[in-house]
Amino acid sequence: MFMDLLAVVLKRAFNVASPNYCLIGRWFCHMAHGTLTHASIGTASPKRHECVVGWISHYVIGAIYSLMFLALVSWSWLTQPTFLPALLFGLITVLVPFLVMQPSFGLGVAASRTPNPIRARLRSLLAHTAFGVGLYLCAVGASYVLPGRA
Repeated sequence: MFMDLLAVVLKRAFNVASPNYCLIGRWFCHMAHGTLTHASIGTASPKRHECVVGWISHYVIGAIYSLMFLALVSWSWLTQPTFLPALLFGLITVLVPFLVMQPSFGLGVAASRTPNPIRARLRSLLAHTAFGVGLYLCAVGASYVLPGRA
């Protein structure tokens, strides 16, 4: 959610376009019919409910990443969270869009086939940095209600 809040702030303050999760939904919907990669996801045929699928996928993936992170650092991290592990994990998660999603969308590895690859990469890095910050902030909040707080 922190990632999406940042996107709203960037849109309103600097007119930075928000991520289009409908395209993620389109990708998943096409996967269900056997198509894993596209020359251009933007020109792939639209699918019914792709926006709903995209937004739900976005949050489910975030939840899965959060659980993976907790499995790596241990559940006790929630009682005394530290910033650096959450930030590093957020940054590491950018490898999935760089190496899997963007190539599958027809955008190339790390958005190399986009009109402005550096801008696309920086936006992905910013979004995943925000994810890491959000992990930490949620853990700080959770630490106040979980038993074992020192």
